[in-house]
Amino acid sequence: MFNRLIDILKANPRKIVFTEGHDARILEAASRLKADGFLTPILIGNVDVVKENAAKGGFDIEGLEILDPATYEGMEAMVEKMVELRKGKMTADECRSLLAKGNYFGTMLVKLGYADSLLGGATYSTADTVRPALQLVKTKPGSHLVSSCFIMVRGDEMICMGDCAINLSYEDSVDKEGNVTLSGADKLAEVAVDVARCAQLFGMDPKVAMLSFSTKGSGKGGTVSLSQAATARAKELAPDLAIDGEMQFDAAVSPVVGQLKFPGSPVAGYANTFIFPCIEAGNIGYKIAQRLGGFEAYGPILLGLNAPINDLSRGCNADEVYKMAIITAAQA
Repeated sequence: MFNRLIDILKANPRKIVFTEGHDARILEAASRLKADGFLTPILIGNVDVVKENAAKGGFDIEGLEILDPATYEGMEAMVEKMVELRKGKMTADECRSLLAKGNYFGTMLVKLGYADSLLGGATYSTADTVRPALQLVKTKPGSHLVSSCFIMVRGDEMICMGDCAINLSYEDSVDKEGNVTLSGADKLAEVAVDVARCAQLFGMDPKVAMLSFSTKGSGKGGTVSLSQAATARAKELAPDLAIDGEMQFDAAVSPVVGQLKFPGSPVAGYANTFIFPCIEAGNIGYKIAQRLGGFEAYGPILLGLNAPINDLSRGCNADEVYKMAIITAAQA
């Protein structure tokens, strides 16, 4: 998997911003990326602190760019651009205060085209990584929401799961008059297509199962009707993809059960991309696969944004930072 992504990066030189350049895990990963030569890190933080921490850890970051918001020469132009992007919702002083922080500063570097991608979250919360992205980079054309997926790897086996980290649930969006402007099914369908496209980036041929506690109408209530409507909508959005549902997990992965419960489905029994109807199911599901199934979990990989911006777990190690950097930059 990573050889494929590295080949993409070798053919397309890219820069990635690390919002927490002082962190030892970030420095170790940046040192390794520098040595490999297929991706250029940019470290955010106080130059002296970053260099001192690198020296303490024995990490070679010589020649890597270190940008400090406190001394950045282009700060006023950046403030002006952020005021414009926020469209009167923030004053120049408020923008300047936020841009003093690595998460906002780094996101603006991506927005301005100085870097291609961003990886943060070693010390920030997920919300602190996603919020600047939504406010500044924003969603890509045609996208209505940001979602996420995890790539799960066990030996040569690879599966994809989403959304396990961002969207709590899928309710209808309504205007002031009460008219539905975007249905919950439309939202879940969009997530399904975005997750499948991400799976393709990793070399997978996605077979997408819209998961439920019901298979082909066997159950009622809960999120069954949501999954049914989202399946139909996802097929309209991406007729080139193999998408089916709603189905239970056993029907999704067991050919015997799948074809018994859902005869003729091109997905049932052979699914490798799983779409959950709410975050509780998704988060529990990927962690079960990780802890009991022995899968390595890479993510959350954020989807739907105008540029690749991803979130680390605060409990990550340097190897996870290194691998997530490759994943993030390859999305550009």
